[in-house]
Amino acid sequence: MSDVDEISDEEVLARFPSVWVDHDNKFHYKGLLQKKLLINKCQNCGYWIYPHRPLCPKCWSEDLVPTEVSGKGTIYLYTILHQGRAIPGVDYAKSPHPVIAVELPEREGLRYLSTIIDCPLDEIRVGMPVEMVWIDREGVPAVVFRPIKEKS
Repeated sequence: MSDVDEISDEEVLARFPSVWVDHDNKFHYKGLLQKKLLINKCQNCGYWIYPHRPLCPKCWSEDLVPTEVSGKGTIYLYTILHQGRAIPGVDYAKSPHPVIAVELPEREGLRYLSTIIDCPLDEIRVGMPVEMVWIDREGVPAVVFRPIKEKS
C-alpha cells in the first residue's frame, strides 16, 4: 500500500470542495496533499497522461499508475491575468497574476498549468527553466514554480 492510498477519498473531497474529483484524478489530489505532483503513467507503453483520463491515448491501455514527476521543466507559454476568478492569495487589484504552462521533461508535450513566484512579471520568458515549489492555499498544498537560479 503506497502512502497516497492512506488518504481517503472522503478526505480528498473535503479538502478540495471546489474541484471536480473523480476516479481518474483522485490520486493527483491525494499526491498534492502529500506534496507530490503525481501524473498518470501508462504501464504498457510508458506514456505520461495529463490531463487525467481513464485510459492511455497512445495504446488504449487501462493500466495507468500515478507516478511522481521530477518537478523541473521549462515555461512553454504564459499569460498575465488582470482579472479572473477568485483565487486564495491573489488580489488582481494589487498586481496582475501570471499563469504559466510548464513543459515537464518526462514527455514532450506534457504540460502542467500553474503560476510562477519569485520572478518579476517582465522577466518571465518562454523557455525559462523552472522548478516546482509548494505554497499553502487555504490549508491545502498547491504547486507553483520559480525560476531555477543559474549557478555562478
